[in-house]
Amino acid sequence: MASAEDQAAAAALLGGDPAAFDALLSTLMSASNADRAAAEAAFHRLRGSHPEPLALRLASSLSAPATPAELRAMAAVLLRKLLSPTPSSDSSAAAPVPLWPLLSPAGQAALKSHLLSALQSDPPKPIAKKVCDAISELAALLLPENTWAELLPFLFQAASTPEAPNLQESALLIFARLADYIAESLLDHLMTIHNLLASALAHQTSPDVRIAALSAAVNLVQCLPTNADRDKMQDLLPAMMRALTDCLNSAQEASAQEALELLVELAGAEPRFLRRQIADVAGAMLQIAEATQLEDGTRHLAVEFVITLAEARERAPGMMRRLPQFVGRLFQVLMQMLLDVEEDAAWHTAETEDEDAGEGNNYGVAQECLDRLAIAIGGNAIVPIASELLPQYLSAPEWQKHHAALITLAQIAEGCAKVMLKNLEQVVSMILNGFQHPHPRVRWAAINAIGQLSTDLGPDLQVQYHQKVLPALANAMDDFQNPRVQAHAASAILNFSENCTPEILTPYLDGIVGKLLVLLQNGKQMVQEGALTALASVADSSQDHFNKYYDAVMPYLKAILMNATDKSNRMLRAKSMECISLVGMAVGKEKFRDDAKQVMEVLMALQGTPMETDDPITSYMLQAWARLCKCLGQDFLPYMSVVMPPLLQSAQLKPDVTITSAESDDEIESDDDSIETITLGDKRIGIRTSVLEEKATACNMLCCYADELKEGFFPWIDQVAPTLVPLLKFYFHEEVRRAAVAAMPELLRSAKLAVEKGQAQGRDESYVKQLSDYIIPALVEALHKEPETEMCSSMLDSLNECMQLSGRLLDENQVRAISDEIKNVIIASATRKRDRVERTKAEDFDADEGELLKEENEQEEEVFDQVGECLGTLIKTFKASFLPFFDELSVYITPMLGKDKTAEERRIAICIFDDIAEQCRESALKYYDTYVPFLLEASNDDNSDVRQAAVYGLGVCAEFGGHVFRPLVGEALSKLNNLIRHPEAQHPDNVMAYDNAVSALGKICQFHRDGIDVTQIIPAWLGCLPIKDDKIEAKVVHDQLCSMVERSDADILGPHRQYLPKIVSIFAEVLCNGKELATDETTARMVNVLKTFPPDFLASSFSSLQPQQQLMLQSILST
Repeated sequence: MASAEDQAAAAALLGGDPAAFDALLSTLMSASNADRAAAEAAFHRLRGSHPEPLALRLASSLSAPATPAELRAMAAVLLRKLLSPTPSSDSSAAAPVPLWPLLSPAGQAALKSHLLSALQSDPPKPIAKKVCDAISELAALLLPENTWAELLPFLFQAASTPEAPNLQESALLIFARLADYIAESLLDHLMTIHNLLASALAHQTSPDVRIAALSAAVNLVQCLPTNADRDKMQDLLPAMMRALTDCLNSAQEASAQEALELLVELAGAEPRFLRRQIADVAGAMLQIAEATQLEDGTRHLAVEFVITLAEARERAPGMMRRLPQFVGRLFQVLMQMLLDVEEDAAWHTAETEDEDAGEGNNYGVAQECLDRLAIAIGGNAIVPIASELLPQYLSAPEWQKHHAALITLAQIAEGCAKVMLKNLEQVVSMILNGFQHPHPRVRWAAINAIGQLSTDLGPDLQVQYHQKVLPALANAMDDFQNPRVQAHAASAILNFSENCTPEILTPYLDGIVGKLLVLLQNGKQMVQEGALTALASVADSSQDHFNKYYDAVMPYLKAILMNATDKSNRMLRAKSMECISLVGMAVGKEKFRDDAKQVMEVLMALQGTPMETDDPITSYMLQAWARLCKCLGQDFLPYMSVVMPPLLQSAQLKPDVTITSAESDDEIESDDDSIETITLGDKRIGIRTSVLEEKATACNMLCCYADELKEGFFPWIDQVAPTLVPLLKFYFHEEVRRAAVAAMPELLRSAKLAVEKGQAQGRDESYVKQLSDYIIPALVEALHKEPETEMCSSMLDSLNECMQLSGRLLDENQVRAISDEIKNVIIASATRKRDRVERTKAEDFDADEGELLKEENEQEEEVFDQVGECLGTLIKTFKASFLPFFDELSVYITPMLGKDKTAEERRIAICIFDDIAEQCRESALKYYDTYVPFLLEASNDDNSDVRQAAVYGLGVCAEFGGHVFRPLVGEALSKLNNLIRHPEAQHPDNVMAYDNAVSALGKICQFHRDGIDVTQIIPAWLGCLPIKDDKIEAKVVHDQLCSMVERSDADILGPHRQYLPKIVSIFAEVLCNGKELATDETTARMVNVLKTFPPDFLASSFSSLQPQQQLMLQSILST
């Protein structure tokens, strides 16, 4: 109950005289913290004790024209917050209760009426906007319940009154905000709405009404449920575009930019709405982009519109590629924008922060857009356009044009990689010419292009052009007049060597390492940093070839680590850590051991000193420790107690997230580079990326330690598992999820090995079960919610490893949950595939889109492959007791055998049945009728992997199928014979299928002897031996043959033992191949068999062998 004092205060504030309440509103805006806090407390008390009078007083202040403007605005903001309170960022605080349900029916009616009359009172623009916000919030609450019947008639009326432009604008803005809630209810009135919007879009005098109408039209089109409904709005498009051009023609660029932002939104959400008039729309946008007299911001939005359309692959595949002339014009605009760069002395001083000195607004936009355009449109469309424009730019006298051409090449490489690889010589010579240009910024751009192409066109570029590129980069490192060019050349060495084999790199190492050592001693920090990064990469790529440089390089690296202690040198010191640890890994533990101790002393001392949150050393140190651990292995264990506490702290960082309403005016600090903003539904979320990157690095390192130290990591599992398991569903950052997923099997393996080796501090197998019970259900749940296809594959892979490690520790409920989730994965994958098939039916679908779809489908096959692996593990672990689960899944797996499925899908489905037949034996016989006909058919499939899986399965069925398989022996022999006798059977692509067919033939010989003609089949089988490519199958088959000979199998030895010389030569060949084709046990038994034969018989049997093989056998048999 409120005290009498509070009641009196409330009565004074909410009584007849508005002055006291106005004073409260005024104090809520006070600059004095104390006054404002007191006013806020009074307001909260009123909200708690008198919600209805408070709401009505706010509404009447808002609707009374006599109230001062700033107080009306404040009243509107407060009312909106009461109607729709935003959740507190403090998760422990109770959620605020919305005010509306607390009001009486009379109070509710009065509030609605006040809000509408506030709009009709023609308030100033800023207040009108806030009233619109409040009405929209309330309407979003009430319209779904149909409890504000008078709102839509009011809006229709207001939106149709051109003589009251402010009211018309407000009504249209509310329409725009509520489109989502009212689209369904407007379907019967679409033509009325259409006409209302058409007339508002053409308002004679008010650009604001036109923009509001555009906003309403754009939102409505997005919210209509079907294409047919959207088509009814189609003829508004010219008027929508006119709203934009009218603003431009009357020099109202701010309004034009609003219009452009709305049209960009439309292009992203409903590109097909624009399709019929795409030529007019895209043409108009390009005119804006080409109009250099307009503001940069206006032109950038027009460019954004066209690029957004190009990127709308899922909704309108291939649409922009049908308009090559527009793509060409856009490309030209972007290249011209790249000319917005000028001389700037700061660039030449090579201080890191001046990297973009001299670049204008257009330059960065053009760079980003060229990259996006190339990825969206693809090389087939972009390269011909570039081939026309680049030579023009490269033959011009201005250095800016040469610079622009080289920057363009770098930016389009990722999207055009396949096509550029076909013209690689031309591209490389264009760039290498730039290395000779007199202007240092052009040389810098040429180096930049080589660096980018080394990544995007590697390793082809490295293999074909190392002899031209590496000397050019080495020369550039001698450019002491231009330290920024030197530093960039060192960075390009990094890109080049990342995609390079030691064989390519080694001949150049003397020159490169020598120059990098010179740069390390340079006065410019940027040059030293570039040299360190390059050295690290060169060491990493050349591995033990780097040994000879170790003694020359390591003292310099240690000197930087020890001495670069100043704050301005933080990055230099961080990079020295990276370089030392990579060099250590390259040369190995023995060479690095003594220096490693010194380096770790420095790192331990650093670890103990407090660091600023943005200090790069933190992240570099986390990675350096992990590399040192990889290099030193178990010798690293004593340092773990130093490394782990800060590492766990970094892995446990909470994401720094700000959530605001997408519509609100509270801007997240968007100028802060470290904050990334995403809009989800009606919420805008700002995330500080630096925190996420540190967290991701830490999680990756935890995974590295567990992987490297195995059982040695055991003491940390109890802290690491609860840190990483919840991160399986960390949707803010994919890298964090990826690391958590990869760590799960490593943690289980560590625990299992520690228990097995007695290093688990007294814990037994129940601890492994407890950990498995924690990890596996969490993985299954995360898999269920995972949005990314590629991550689903990784999760299944991780789950499979965890199941292999847990084995029969898994209980029935867990197996059911896994099995159900596998079903969900298959269904979700099939749905994605169906959606892709739908995309192929789009009007503009073309070969480039087909190529991209193929890549997406390959990712889908990877998911199904992992499904097969998981099922294989469950079948091997639980054998026949898994069959009830398999029966539920088989309705999803059997269709994968169909002719309409890809070869990979058929292969995986066959492998799953092979596992069932092999592991479940007689319990699997009931499936033969369904699956064996598929195996027989697939034995002669066009795809060799499918053939291999099928004939392997026939061998399994021959071994375990008994009487069920017997009637099929004839057909199986015919299929195997076709495969074995095929002229290309032993081609490298086919030989694995051949080896498995020979193995299956052997099993038929062994298990179905009475169903075959032994005089034909056995010599044919022996004639195929030994098999040499499928090493696993070879060991099985050769052991089988050895057993048959040991028991003097008459059919195998042949009439009058006539096959014996052939058998002896098979044994001889197997023995000459060491351990490749038979186990030690089998080879020992073969030797014993051979020793039972007379020496002269052996000698004649060996005569067909090579002399060195004969010598080898004599030596084997004589020991």
